[in-house]
Amino acid sequence: MKRIYSIDFTRGLVMIIMTLDHTRDFLHVNSIIQNPTDLSTTTPLLFFTRWITHLCAPIFVFLSGLSAWLSLKNRSDARENRRFLFKRGIWLIILEFSFVNFALWMDIQFRTLIFEVIGAIGAGFIILSLLYKFPPRILGITGIIIIFLHDLFSPAMLSSIPALKFIESLFITNGVFQPDPHLLFIIGYPVLPWLGIMLAGFACGRLFDYPDEVRKRIFLRTGLAALALFIIIRFSNIYGDPSPWLVQKDSVFTFLSFMNITKYPPSLLFTLATLGIMFLFLFLSEGKNNKFTQVVSVYGKTPLFYFLLHLYIIHLGMFLMVFLQGFHAKDLQFGFAKVGRPAEGSGIGLPSVYLAWLAVLILTYPLCRRYGLYKSSHRDNKWLRYL
Repeated sequence: MKRIYSIDFTRGLVMIIMTLDHTRDFLHVNSIIQNPTDLSTTTPLLFFTRWITHLCAPIFVFLSGLSAWLSLKNRSDARENRRFLFKRGIWLIILEFSFVNFALWMDIQFRTLIFEVIGAIGAGFIILSLLYKFPPRILGITGIIIIFLHDLFSPAMLSSIPALKFIESLFITNGVFQPDPHLLFIIGYPVLPWLGIMLAGFACGRLFDYPDEVRKRIFLRTGLAALALFIIIRFSNIYGDPSPWLVQKDSVFTFLSFMNITKYPPSLLFTLATLGIMFLFLFLSEGKNNKFTQVVSVYGKTPLFYFLLHLYIIHLGMFLMVFLQGFHAKDLQFGFAKVGRPAEGSGIGLPSVYLAWLAVLILTYPLCRRYGLYKSSHRDNKWLRYL
């Protein structure tokens, strides 16, 4: 598949933003005890440090669906296309519960398993392989219906039967389960809401058959329409997010309340806001080719490679921080939902988090660039399609 510059740039931009979130998660002094979107304890800078990273998962999932369509559209063998999607999905789920989970927890006993964005994309590919025979328009409409209606489901509607509750959580809403005294299983990204975003992205792949100027107009209008719809629905405070906005102590925090939308699982308003911004990114990057877009696109050309690489670098950097702050190996805490960091006394302030974020980007850039060049010069190696 010929690479499309605006897709690489947009994906690369959100990968860079994602790195900020993970850097804050592992290194910020209050990340263990403070929720950055809790208006009773947060600051505007901390809130938006977290909020801007809301863009990452939905755009990553949407572009995964879009890229799947672009990759397969000129391949006439439908059976082979379905096989590729299925194998890709299985591989991503295996990757989620092995390399990704170890990067998150660094626990050789794997006492915590979490199903997050890589697993959700993998599950989406598997389902897409089963739905591949349907026209993209039907899949796109199905995705939009899921996006707009899945908020009708409430966690209170979950079954009381453990096995059924697990299945419902896996597909519809978040859940935490302990099937064994030594294992905690967390469903952070239920399949169905994210599948809706992937199907919408798959259907939008057809937009890249249009002339550049037509496509740009569609991106602009779609982005503005999604953001306008977000504002209208959010202002009504009736539907679209389980957390209504409330008047706060001042206008700044009232605005934060208005913007405090739900990611787990992604609400309608969350999806409208983040994908609306994504369409504007696509609009602004169409036809742009300068040093900035070239640098950002390096990360976008190697998304899975970079995803794994940056997690390991940040987590190892966390251990370095802890030891430099005077802690010892005996102080490290592993186990249920613990990353090895001491519960108290470690961490750096938010300005230092931003510096660490930039350091991770600088360190990983040449590695991503080299891998991207290797991948593009070895297109005959089918295994490279999986990383």
